[in-house]
Amino acid sequence: MATVYWFRKDLRVQDNEALNAAVTVAHQSSDNSVFTLYGFNTHAFQLLEGIRQHSLAEGVRALQSSLKNQMSILHISNDQELADALVRACAEANSTEVYAMECFDPESIRTQDVVRETLKKNGLELKLVGSAYAVKPGSVRKPDGTNYRVYTPFYKAWVQLADISPKSLPDVGTSFKTLSFGQEVPEPSKTSPIKVIAGEAFALRTFERFKKRALYSYDEMRNRADLSGTSHLSHALAHGEIHPRTLLAQLGDTQAEEVFRKEIAWREFYADVLHHYPHTVSDYYEPRFKKLRYDTGKTAQERFEAWCKGKTGYPMVDAGMRQLLAEGWMHNRVRMIVASFLVKDLHLEWTWGAAHFEAHLSDFDPASNSHGWQWTAGCGTDASPYYRIFNPILQGLKFDPNGDYVRKYVPELQHIKDGSVHEPWELFDGYLNGYPEKIVDHNEERNESLARLEELKTIS
Repeated sequence: MATVYWFRKDLRVQDNEALNAAVTVAHQSSDNSVFTLYGFNTHAFQLLEGIRQHSLAEGVRALQSSLKNQMSILHISNDQELADALVRACAEANSTEVYAMECFDPESIRTQDVVRETLKKNGLELKLVGSAYAVKPGSVRKPDGTNYRVYTPFYKAWVQLADISPKSLPDVGTSFKTLSFGQEVPEPSKTSPIKVIAGEAFALRTFERFKKRALYSYDEMRNRADLSGTSHLSHALAHGEIHPRTLLAQLGDTQAEEVFRKEIAWREFYADVLHHYPHTVSDYYEPRFKKLRYDTGKTAQERFEAWCKGKTGYPMVDAGMRQLLAEGWMHNRVRMIVASFLVKDLHLEWTWGAAHFEAHLSDFDPASNSHGWQWTAGCGTDASPYYRIFNPILQGLKFDPNGDYVRKYVPELQHIKDGSVHEPWELFDGYLNGYPEKIVDHNEERNESLARLEELKTIS
């Protein structure tokens, strides 16, 4: 009997517990073959922005190539069509089980439920094995059995449980096979601002380069937007082209490596929070902040559009927003700066920004996106949240001291050759090339944000 393997957010062959399980079961049978498939929701795919279309398509193509093109691509338009296709796959493979990695975001859980129920009605079973995390969401608990709501104690418990042993694919001569009704990877309908390179092999090379280039100084340089001090693995982690186990297994005990380990744990903390509070994928973790006075109407929409296009008049904010549009990615420190500006300076709801990020980030992850935004907005998992208001000028001077990051993405300011690029209004030629003037005054809006917080206290 063959087995059927359904790839999801695990676009890799190595260090894949669920695929290992499918291979092991197939080896124990007389057939020793695995039918692998990936379900492309073509309707959802067409709705994605170009960078996300190309990222997903390239990741799936890379996986297909690593399986010597022995993976079937199924075109479906909803979860039920996927479930029905898996039933058909089981019939062709003469299998009674479908193996897959368990996912924990609300949308993926809904898909799992539809697939499970459909398979069950047909006398078949969905076997969910492993996850995209070193610790399965929901596993880290306080001594009283409840979940952690604060990162630091979560990390202390998480690091004791984290699986740091990569799972090699069993070398048992398994034959990977395709189904008779497979199709091609759909072609993106929109252009990408950059040429996308994706896949497991590229992710592994990226990690090797990071270890040589920046891991040794990660604790000091990760926040510098003008330097290549981060791992650039967020895309690979989001698509499952590399597993956190693979990274954690190679980390030592230096301060830099410990900080990198903690960054991996942040991703898992947010996944755990979303697991326990699934409504927070698009709703408030701290519901009282729904009552905060946010701006709406024509002016609010105009300011939002200026923020989206990188035309706020604040160089560090604009550089980040333009990097997002140009590359489908943004430096993490800059993500916090632009998020704070949207909520605290423009007084717009965090959900506006989260939706914009979802549309454009090639490394989009539901838990990290939602709770990263809520952390900065002040309504998320933080002990003293709302008072943190990033000054976009000081943040620029600190994390892009010479202005190299700004000049790279804001050509109107390239004539300013030093850190004064962060304050073009102070220069006689700062607006020489048409850079927009500030749409708001940061100091005034900071005071306004704090005043609105005081209002909230009276109605909570």
